[in-house]
This record gives sequence, C-alpha cells and structure tokens, in this order.
Amino acid sequence: MKTKEILNYLEKKIHSVIIATVDDKGLPVTCAIDIMDGDENGLYFLTAKGKGFYNRLKKSGYAALTGMNGRDTLSCVAISVRGKVREIGNAPLQKLFEKNPYMNEIYPTEKSRQALTVFQLYEGSGEWFDLSQKPIERASFTIGNEQTKMQGYEITHKCNGCKACQSVCPQNCIDFTIIPAVIRQENCLHCGNCLSICPQKAVIRRG
Repeated sequence: MKTKEILNYLEKKIHSVIIATVDDKGLPVTCAIDIMDGDENGLYFLTAKGKGFYNRLKKSGYAALTGMNGRDTLSCVAISVRGKVREIGNAPLQKLFEKNPYMNEIYPTEKSRQALTVFQLYEGSGEWFDLSQKPIERASFTIGNEQTKMQGYEITHKCNGCKACQSVCPQNCIDFTIIPAVIRQENCLHCGNCLSICPQKAVIRRG
C-alpha cells in the first residue's frame, strides 16, 4: 500500500488513536486523540493550547501513535506512526471542523475555538500490520523526507537449506525455492525464532 492510502485508512477507518509524548523527566505520557485529516504531507490533529499535551508537543517536537480497527485481535488492522510534529496554527480549523462535524458539539462557538491549534506530523515512519490475513501482512512506510529503515530478519549466504527455521516459523513465510532461503518480509512477525534456531548462524537482524 502507498503511504497516502495508509494515512487515509488511519484517518477514516481508525480515526481515534493513542498518542505518546514525553514529559519533562523524559517519561512517556499517552492520551487519546482523533486524526482529523491526512494527505501526502502527513497527519493532522488538534489540541487546546492550555493542555499539557500541547506543551509536550511544543517542547519535544516528536510523537508516536498507534490506532487499531477490528472486532478482536484476529480481525485487527493496526497502524503505528512515529515522527516529527509541528504547530501549524488555526488556519486549517474550518476545514477540520467541516470534515469532523462532531467537533461542533465539543467547541460550539468561534470564541471557544480560540484555544485550539492544529499540529501536523510531517516527517516520520510507520507500519501497517494486518492480523486478519493469513499469513499476516505488514508494510513499512515513510512520511516526508524520512528514510526507510530495515527491520526484521534476513538470511545470509551461510544458509545451506537445512530448513531448521521452517519448523519454528509461525507464519510459514520462508521461501526455500532458492538458497540461501528468503524471508517474505511482508508476512514476517519479527519473532526471531529463525535467528535462534539456525545451526549455520545464517540469520541476522536487520537494522
């Protein structure tokens, strides 16, 4: 999936997420927010300037969030994003209220909205994780100028095709049609079983 499609899913299908910032002691603090908009330039959400959340965003300029959509674990799609955030002011407020009309119930007057300001997560990386598929599906994506970072595990040229790792792979996502074998990264849980069991020490951690 393309980044824009994933961010659109996050905005429309998930919408409410848990976002983490850090306090003055460097300790994590979480709160619930709604993703009000998303496009090729990032994600948009709002808060009131009087909140501690606002102060933490301004001080660190960084946040991480996760949202989930599904009835239970095995029907769940989860999206996680982490990256740089910046305040872009109240100019987008009208658009965000039009896209999210329930906000009129929370801030019903123009005067009450004077406390609000919009933040943009403009550069970062994230992951799409779909447990409703068999095998599972995952995809990494980036926002802005962030570079993709390799994660998970990789099989090196030391592999002799013994298939020891096949017996412990929960998603059966190792392809032995070629040697060295190849892990299908889009189906991998990143559990590390292959690394632990490989007698040839052919598996390495990426990133």
